[in-house]
Amino acid sequence: MDRQPNHLTAILQALFVTFLWSTSWVLIKHGLQDLPALTFAGLRYALAALVLWTLLLVDHRKRAALRELPRATWLKLLGLGVVMYALTQGAQFMALAGLSAQTVTLTLSLTPLLVAFFGTFVLSEPLTPRQWSGVALVAAGVALYFLPLAGLTGTITGWIAVAVGLISNAGSSLYGRSVNRGGHLDPLVVTSVSMGFGAILLLTAGAATQGLPPLSLQSWGIVAWLALVNTAFAFTLWNVTLRRLTAVESSLINNTMLVQIAVLAYLFLGEPLGWKQVCAFALVLIGTVIVQLKRRPSNPTPAPTSRA
Repeated sequence: MDRQPNHLTAILQALFVTFLWSTSWVLIKHGLQDLPALTFAGLRYALAALVLWTLLLVDHRKRAALRELPRATWLKLLGLGVVMYALTQGAQFMALAGLSAQTVTLTLSLTPLLVAFFGTFVLSEPLTPRQWSGVALVAAGVALYFLPLAGLTGTITGWIAVAVGLISNAGSSLYGRSVNRGGHLDPLVVTSVSMGFGAILLLTAGAATQGLPPLSLQSWGIVAWLALVNTAFAFTLWNVTLRRLTAVESSLINNTMLVQIAVLAYLFLGEPLGWKQVCAFALVLIGTVIVQLKRRPSNPTPAPTSRA
């Protein structure tokens, strides 16, 4: 009887989580005015990992699951931390330091296409005609947004970082899929270990190359909110929704972040949102959804790698 209300609640909760993740982009852009990118990312994920490790260690069943992890699994989780956090999130923060939020989110939204192409040419999983139509829509949207090239703005470092972020985001998606294959690993264990290790690498790289400047009260507030609310709390709530939503539903809801970030960047960062941007984002969103709808796995994956 109450399945429908529970399902609607899960949808609303998932949308709320994507809204929190979308606001991260605005907060990161503001935080980058005072904090170097890698140090900022390291502080955010180190504090979030500390909270998740606390939740992990107070639960005796999860502690037992952690102790029982074989060495090979530990190595996989540490590798996931390198790809998903040190590379993907580090590159994303650096990209946001040199490019607009709209440009970065549009570029990273191409991740499913990169994964699909990898499956086609490496794993012999060819795209269907319907998926190719989705690719064509995405290509049209990207061309509409970026052309003419003479109008492109941003730093060289930002463009290199967003390219690295796109490739590593696709890699973390594929790698995360292999780590979570079978669904026997607890999502909290996976995230706590991988995020903690990735945060250590980010902090080390940031301190070595960018230093750790004195943080203002506002900077600490942004770091704390991103870590506690937009990461630790959002991760926990997202995994609650995965118990009631299908993989397709979760994927579609996550795709709404493209639109949410564009609107928030327009409202709070002063980035343009004219007919050209609206049409470009619409084409990319529709095309990406079409590409992703080939398979309908029964078990949704944990929090998507494209979150911020």
